[in-house]
Amino acid sequence: MKHILVTGGAGFIGANFVPYFIENNSDYHLVNLDLLTYAGNLENVSEVENHPRYTFVQGDICDRSFVEDLFQKFLFHDVIHFAAESHVDNSISGPEAFIKTNVLGTFNLLDTARKLWMSAPNQYNEAFKNARFHHVSTDEVYGTLGETGLFEETTPYAPNSPYSASKAGSDMIVRSYFHTYGMNVVTTNCSNNYGPKQHDEKLIPTIIRKAIKGENIPIYGDGKNVRDWLYVLDHCKGIELAFKTGKSGETYNIGGRNERNNLYIVDTVCSILNELQPKSEGKYQDQITFVKDRPGHDLRYAIDATKIENELGWKADENFESGILKTVRWYLEKFKNK
Repeated sequence: MKHILVTGGAGFIGANFVPYFIENNSDYHLVNLDLLTYAGNLENVSEVENHPRYTFVQGDICDRSFVEDLFQKFLFHDVIHFAAESHVDNSISGPEAFIKTNVLGTFNLLDTARKLWMSAPNQYNEAFKNARFHHVSTDEVYGTLGETGLFEETTPYAPNSPYSASKAGSDMIVRSYFHTYGMNVVTTNCSNNYGPKQHDEKLIPTIIRKAIKGENIPIYGDGKNVRDWLYVLDHCKGIELAFKTGKSGETYNIGGRNERNNLYIVDTVCSILNELQPKSEGKYQDQITFVKDRPGHDLRYAIDATKIENELGWKADENFESGILKTVRWYLEKFKNK
Protein backbone atom coordinates (compact mmCIF):
# COMPACT_ATOMS: atom_id res chain seq x y z
CA MET A 1 0.00 0.00 0.00
CA LYS A 2 1.28 3.47 -0.89
CA HIS A 3 1.56 6.22 1.71
CA ILE A 4 0.38 9.72 0.80
CA LEU A 5 1.14 12.81 2.86
CA VAL A 6 -1.67 15.36 3.03
CA THR A 7 -0.57 18.54 4.80
CA GLY A 8 -3.12 20.84 6.40
CA GLY A 9 -5.73 18.13 6.44
CA ALA A 10 -7.48 19.54 9.53
CA GLY A 11 -8.13 22.89 7.86
CA PHE A 12 -11.17 23.80 5.81
CA ILE A 13 -10.38 22.40 2.35
CA GLY A 14 -8.04 19.68 3.59
CA ALA A 15 -10.63 18.32 6.02
CA ASN A 16 -13.15 18.02 3.20
CA PHE A 17 -10.54 16.36 1.00
CA VAL A 18 -9.21 13.78 3.50
CA PRO A 19 -12.43 11.71 3.99
CA TYR A 20 -13.24 12.04 0.27
CA PHE A 21 -9.81 10.73 -0.78
CA ILE A 22 -9.75 7.88 1.75
CA GLU A 23 -13.16 6.69 0.61
CA ASN A 24 -12.24 6.75 -3.08
CA ASN A 25 -8.65 5.45 -2.97
CA SER A 26 -8.37 2.09 -1.23
CA ASP A 27 -4.74 1.65 -2.39
CA TYR A 28 -3.52 4.54 -0.20
CA HIS A 29 -2.77 5.00 3.47
CA LEU A 30 -3.22 8.72 4.18
CA VAL A 31 -1.09 10.59 6.71
CA ASN A 32 -2.61 13.91 7.70
CA LEU A 33 0.03 16.37 8.93
CA ASP A 34 -1.35 19.50 10.57
CA LEU A 35 0.03 21.92 13.15
CA LEU A 36 -3.50 22.61 14.47
CA THR A 37 -3.12 26.39 14.60
CA TYR A 38 -6.25 28.59 14.60
CA ALA A 39 -7.62 27.21 11.31
CA GLY A 40 -7.00 23.51 11.99
CA ASN A 41 -9.45 21.49 14.04
CA LEU A 42 -9.46 17.71 14.54
CA GLU A 43 -13.25 17.76 14.84
CA ASN A 44 -13.20 18.47 11.11
CA VAL A 45 -11.85 14.97 10.42
CA SER A 46 -13.53 13.05 13.24
CA GLU A 47 -15.34 10.81 10.74
CA VAL A 48 -12.03 9.16 9.72
CA GLU A 49 -10.09 9.24 13.01
CA ASN A 50 -10.42 5.47 13.50
CA HIS A 51 -10.09 4.51 9.83
CA PRO A 52 -7.45 1.80 9.26
CA ARG A 53 -5.94 3.71 6.32
CA TYR A 54 -5.63 7.02 8.19
CA THR A 55 -2.98 8.43 10.53
CA PHE A 56 -2.91 11.90 12.06
CA VAL A 57 0.40 13.57 12.92
CA GLN A 58 0.67 16.97 14.60
CA GLY A 59 3.72 18.87 13.44
CA ASP A 60 5.21 21.87 11.69
CA ILE A 61 6.29 21.88 8.04
CA CYS A 62 8.76 24.65 8.95
CA ASP A 63 10.72 22.15 11.07
CA ARG A 64 13.05 20.58 8.52
CA SER A 65 14.37 17.73 10.66
CA PHE A 66 10.82 16.78 11.69
CA VAL A 67 9.72 16.71 8.03
CA GLU A 68 12.73 14.57 7.06
CA ASP A 69 12.05 12.10 9.88
CA LEU A 70 8.41 11.80 8.81
CA PHE A 71 9.39 11.07 5.19
CA GLN A 72 11.86 8.43 6.39
CA LYS A 73 9.25 6.81 8.60
CA PHE A 74 6.48 6.57 5.99
CA LEU A 75 8.45 6.75 2.69
CA PHE A 76 5.66 8.85 1.15
CA HIS A 77 4.94 8.02 -2.46
CA ASP A 78 2.94 11.24 -2.98
CA VAL A 79 2.26 14.60 -1.35
CA ILE A 80 -0.81 16.82 -1.57
CA HIS A 81 0.10 20.10 0.08
CA PHE A 82 -2.73 22.20 1.55
CA ALA A 83 -0.99 23.51 4.68
CA ALA A 84 -0.83 27.31 4.62
CA GLU A 85 -1.53 30.35 6.68
CA SER A 86 -4.54 31.59 4.75
CA HIS A 87 -6.56 34.26 6.55
CA VAL A 88 -5.86 37.46 4.64
CA ASP A 89 -6.78 39.75 7.55
CA ASN A 90 -4.21 37.98 9.72
CA SER A 91 -1.55 38.39 7.03
CA ILE A 92 -2.00 42.16 7.26
CA SER A 93 -1.45 42.29 11.02
CA GLY A 94 1.18 39.51 11.23
CA PRO A 95 2.84 38.69 7.91
CA GLU A 96 5.87 36.79 9.24
CA ALA A 97 4.04 33.51 9.90
CA PHE A 98 2.74 33.57 6.33
CA ILE A 99 6.20 33.91 4.82
CA LYS A 100 7.59 31.12 7.02
CA THR A 101 4.80 28.59 6.56
CA ASN A 102 3.88 29.25 2.96
CA VAL A 103 7.36 29.76 1.51
CA LEU A 104 9.83 27.94 3.80
CA GLY A 105 7.34 25.19 4.69
CA THR A 106 6.62 24.46 1.03
CA PHE A 107 10.35 24.39 0.29
CA ASN A 108 11.01 21.94 3.15
CA LEU A 109 8.37 19.52 1.83
CA LEU A 110 9.50 19.79 -1.80
CA ASP A 111 13.17 19.42 -1.05
CA THR A 112 12.68 16.49 1.33
CA ALA A 113 10.48 14.74 -1.25
CA ARG A 114 13.06 15.36 -3.98
CA LYS A 115 15.84 13.80 -1.91
CA LEU A 116 13.74 10.71 -1.14
CA TRP A 117 12.32 10.27 -4.64
CA MET A 118 15.23 11.27 -6.88
CA SER A 119 18.91 10.36 -7.16
CA ALA A 120 19.79 13.24 -9.51
CA PRO A 121 17.97 15.80 -11.69
CA ASN A 122 15.48 13.98 -13.95
CA GLN A 123 16.32 10.62 -12.32
CA TYR A 124 13.67 9.05 -10.11
CA ASN A 125 14.48 6.10 -7.88
CA GLU A 126 12.63 3.00 -9.10
CA ALA A 127 10.28 2.77 -6.09
CA PHE A 128 9.20 6.38 -6.62
CA LYS A 129 9.18 6.64 -10.41
CA ASN A 130 5.53 7.85 -10.45
CA ALA A 131 5.71 9.89 -7.24
CA ARG A 132 3.95 13.25 -7.45
CA PHE A 133 3.90 16.49 -5.46
CA HIS A 134 0.59 18.36 -5.77
CA HIS A 135 0.60 21.96 -4.58
CA VAL A 136 -2.74 23.57 -3.71
CA SER A 137 -2.83 27.32 -4.23
CA THR A 138 -5.18 30.26 -4.74
CA ASP A 139 -6.42 32.66 -7.41
CA GLU A 140 -5.28 35.56 -5.21
CA VAL A 141 -1.75 35.22 -6.65
CA TYR A 142 -3.06 36.86 -9.83
CA GLY A 143 -4.01 40.09 -8.07
CA THR A 144 -7.30 41.77 -8.88
CA LEU A 145 -9.51 42.11 -11.94
CA GLY A 146 -11.53 45.02 -13.26
CA GLU A 147 -15.18 44.48 -14.01
CA THR A 148 -14.44 42.12 -16.90
CA GLY A 149 -11.92 39.41 -17.71
CA LEU A 150 -10.95 36.14 -16.03
CA PHE A 151 -7.81 34.70 -14.46
CA GLU A 152 -6.20 32.14 -16.74
CA GLU A 153 -3.20 29.91 -16.04
CA THR A 154 -1.12 32.32 -18.12
CA THR A 155 -2.21 35.45 -16.23
CA PRO A 156 0.88 37.22 -14.79
CA TYR A 157 1.24 37.07 -11.01
CA ALA A 158 0.49 40.34 -9.21
CA PRO A 159 -0.24 39.50 -5.53
CA ASN A 160 -1.51 42.35 -3.35
CA SER A 161 -1.48 41.01 0.25
CA PRO A 162 1.29 39.34 2.28
CA TYR A 163 -0.84 36.18 2.11
CA SER A 164 -1.10 36.13 -1.68
CA ALA A 165 2.55 37.15 -2.05
CA SER A 166 3.62 34.20 0.11
CA LYS A 167 1.44 31.82 -1.92
CA ALA A 168 2.87 33.24 -5.15
CA GLY A 169 6.35 32.57 -3.77
CA SER A 170 5.46 28.98 -2.98
CA ASP A 171 3.97 28.47 -6.46
CA MET A 172 7.21 29.70 -8.00
CA ILE A 173 9.35 27.34 -5.89
CA VAL A 174 7.18 24.39 -6.99
CA ARG A 175 7.54 25.49 -10.61
CA SER A 176 11.33 25.76 -10.25
CA TYR A 177 11.59 22.16 -9.01
CA PHE A 178 9.94 20.97 -12.21
CA HIS A 179 12.18 23.05 -14.46
CA THR A 180 15.42 22.52 -12.50
CA TYR A 181 15.13 18.94 -11.25
CA GLY A 182 12.47 17.44 -13.50
CA MET A 183 10.35 16.78 -10.43
CA ASN A 184 6.81 15.52 -11.01
CA VAL A 185 4.75 18.43 -9.68
CA VAL A 186 1.34 19.87 -10.41
CA THR A 187 -0.27 23.04 -9.04
CA THR A 188 -3.93 23.96 -8.75
CA ASN A 189 -5.13 27.52 -8.14
CA CYS A 190 -8.67 27.74 -6.84
CA SER A 191 -11.27 30.47 -6.47
CA ASN A 192 -13.14 31.25 -3.23
CA ASN A 193 -14.22 28.04 -1.53
CA TYR A 194 -17.32 27.74 0.63
CA GLY A 195 -19.08 24.86 2.34
CA PRO A 196 -18.93 22.77 5.54
CA LYS A 197 -15.99 22.90 7.98
CA GLN A 198 -14.89 26.45 7.16
CA HIS A 199 -13.43 28.56 9.97
CA ASP A 200 -16.18 30.41 11.84
CA GLU A 201 -14.59 33.80 11.12
CA LYS A 202 -14.89 33.52 7.33
CA LEU A 203 -17.59 35.43 5.45
CA ILE A 204 -20.39 32.87 5.06
CA PRO A 205 -20.07 31.24 8.53
CA THR A 206 -19.89 34.75 10.05
CA ILE A 207 -23.11 35.83 8.29
CA ILE A 208 -24.92 32.75 9.62
CA ARG A 209 -23.43 32.94 13.14
CA LYS A 210 -24.19 36.64 13.59
CA ALA A 211 -27.63 36.37 12.03
CA ILE A 212 -28.93 33.66 14.35
CA LYS A 213 -27.42 35.41 17.39
CA GLY A 214 -29.27 38.61 16.50
CA GLU A 215 -25.99 40.55 16.08
CA ASN A 216 -24.93 42.98 13.37
CA ILE A 217 -23.75 41.23 10.20
CA PRO A 218 -20.58 43.07 9.10
CA ILE A 219 -19.90 43.63 5.39
CA TYR A 220 -16.66 45.28 4.22
CA GLY A 221 -16.85 48.56 2.29
CA ASP A 222 -19.80 48.78 -0.09
CA GLY A 223 -20.21 45.01 -0.40
CA LYS A 224 -19.50 45.07 -4.11
CA ASN A 225 -16.34 42.93 -3.99
CA VAL A 226 -16.86 40.02 -6.36
CA ARG A 227 -15.60 36.47 -5.83
CA ASP A 228 -15.98 33.33 -7.92
CA TRP A 229 -17.56 30.89 -5.45
CA LEU A 230 -16.57 27.23 -5.56
CA TYR A 231 -18.25 24.55 -3.45
CA VAL A 232 -15.49 22.86 -1.46
CA LEU A 233 -16.34 19.29 -2.51
CA ASP A 234 -16.18 20.32 -6.19
CA HIS A 235 -12.70 21.69 -5.45
CA CYS A 236 -11.70 18.39 -3.79
CA LYS A 237 -12.82 16.46 -6.87
CA GLY A 238 -10.77 18.80 -9.06
CA ILE A 239 -7.68 18.32 -6.88
CA GLU A 240 -7.99 14.53 -7.03
CA LEU A 241 -8.41 14.69 -10.81
CA ALA A 242 -5.38 16.96 -11.32
CA PHE A 243 -3.32 14.84 -8.91
CA LYS A 244 -4.15 11.64 -10.81
CA THR A 245 -4.35 12.80 -14.42
CA GLY A 246 -2.80 16.29 -14.63
CA LYS A 247 0.30 16.77 -16.73
CA SER A 248 3.55 17.20 -14.81
CA GLY A 249 4.72 20.79 -14.51
CA GLU A 250 1.28 22.18 -15.36
CA THR A 251 -1.02 24.51 -13.46
CA TYR A 252 -4.80 24.10 -13.43
CA ASN A 253 -7.25 26.78 -12.35
CA ILE A 254 -10.33 25.46 -10.53
CA GLY A 255 -13.26 27.86 -10.37
CA GLY A 256 -16.96 27.59 -9.89
CA ARG A 257 -18.19 29.94 -12.64
CA ASN A 258 -20.31 31.48 -9.90
CA GLU A 259 -19.39 35.15 -9.65
CA ARG A 260 -21.31 36.81 -6.86
CA ASN A 261 -20.67 39.99 -4.89
CA ASN A 262 -20.80 40.11 -1.10
CA LEU A 263 -24.17 41.90 -1.11
CA TYR A 264 -25.65 39.00 -3.05
CA ILE A 265 -24.05 36.48 -0.70
CA VAL A 266 -25.38 38.09 2.46
CA ASP A 267 -28.86 38.59 0.97
CA THR A 268 -29.03 34.97 -0.23
CA VAL A 269 -27.90 33.56 3.13
CA CYS A 270 -30.38 35.78 5.00
CA SER A 271 -33.19 34.75 2.65
CA ILE A 272 -32.47 31.05 3.27
CA LEU A 273 -32.38 31.69 7.03
CA ASN A 274 -35.70 33.57 6.80
CA GLU A 275 -37.22 30.35 5.46
CA LEU A 276 -35.37 27.74 7.54
CA GLN A 277 -35.30 29.57 10.88
CA PRO A 278 -37.49 32.70 10.72
CA LYS A 279 -37.07 35.48 13.27
CA SER A 280 -39.97 36.29 15.57
CA GLU A 281 -40.18 39.69 13.87
CA GLY A 282 -38.45 41.28 10.88
CA LYS A 283 -35.93 39.70 8.56
CA TYR A 284 -32.28 38.76 8.95
CA GLN A 285 -31.41 41.35 6.29
CA ASP A 286 -32.24 44.03 8.89
CA GLN A 287 -28.98 43.11 10.72
CA ILE A 288 -26.64 43.92 7.81
CA THR A 289 -24.16 46.71 8.60
CA PHE A 290 -21.29 48.10 6.55
CA VAL A 291 -17.83 48.35 8.13
CA LYS A 292 -14.58 50.01 7.04
CA ASP A 293 -12.97 48.15 4.16
CA ARG A 294 -9.79 46.20 4.80
CA PRO A 295 -6.53 47.53 3.30
CA GLY A 296 -5.68 46.27 -0.19
CA HIS A 297 -9.05 44.57 -0.58
CA ASP A 298 -9.08 43.22 -4.15
CA LEU A 299 -12.23 44.19 -6.02
CA ARG A 300 -12.84 41.10 -8.10
CA TYR A 301 -11.49 37.61 -8.62
CA ALA A 302 -12.84 35.21 -11.22
CA ILE A 303 -11.32 32.08 -12.71
CA ASP A 304 -11.43 30.65 -16.20
CA ALA A 305 -11.61 26.89 -15.58
CA THR A 306 -11.62 25.97 -19.28
CA LYS A 307 -8.27 24.13 -19.12
CA ILE A 308 -9.21 21.66 -16.36
CA GLU A 309 -12.68 21.23 -17.88
CA ASN A 310 -11.40 20.50 -21.39
CA GLU A 311 -8.14 18.68 -20.66
CA LEU A 312 -9.10 16.68 -17.55
CA GLY A 313 -12.91 16.57 -17.81
CA TRP A 314 -13.67 18.34 -14.52
CA LYS A 315 -16.89 20.21 -13.93
CA ALA A 316 -18.52 21.66 -10.84
CA ASP A 317 -21.50 19.61 -9.63
CA GLU A 318 -22.93 22.45 -7.54
CA ASN A 319 -24.01 25.91 -8.60
CA PHE A 320 -23.98 28.62 -5.95
CA GLU A 321 -27.67 28.31 -5.18
CA SER A 322 -27.53 24.54 -4.57
CA GLY A 323 -24.23 24.68 -2.68
CA ILE A 324 -25.19 27.56 -0.40
CA LEU A 325 -28.37 25.79 0.71
CA LYS A 326 -26.33 22.73 1.79
CA THR A 327 -23.85 25.04 3.49
CA VAL A 328 -26.42 27.01 5.50
CA ARG A 329 -28.09 23.79 6.65
CA TRP A 330 -24.71 22.41 7.82
CA TYR A 331 -23.87 25.52 9.85
CA LEU A 332 -27.32 25.75 11.40
CA GLU A 333 -26.75 22.23 12.71
CA LYS A 334 -23.25 23.15 13.93
CA PHE A 335 -24.29 26.39 15.67
CA LYS A 336 -27.47 24.89 17.12
CA ASN A 337 -25.68 23.75 20.25
CA LYS A 338 -23.44 26.79 20.73
